[in-house]
Amino acid sequence: MTLRKDLLSEIILTGKIVWQKHALQRMMERNIPRTDVKKAIIDGVIIESYTQDKPLPSVLIACVNRELKLHVVTAYDFENKTAYIITAYYPDAKYFEDDLITRRK
Repeated sequence: MTLRKDLLSEIILTGKIVWQKHALQRMMERNIPRTDVKKAIIDGVIIESYTQDKPLPSVLIACVNRELKLHVVTAYDFENKTAYIITAYYPDAKYFEDDLITRRK
């Protein structure tokens, strides 16, 4: 089953979220509030899919607008309808094109 953006947004809105320890540590280091992570998932677009990730498939979501420039990696448990926040970071122009979505070659 493919991880769809609308399913993720629904899960985020219903609050079935598991914040991985790694994500919380990085968010604290980077001063990224949970509200921004949720907003990025709801308003952003999936720019990469990692369907072979174990134990769950995951995606990289980019939210790039005037208010927020953030990338979030999240996994989705289809059976339990739960989103797992893996990490969040501010995209770096060193690794992404000016649009902050396209990876540099």
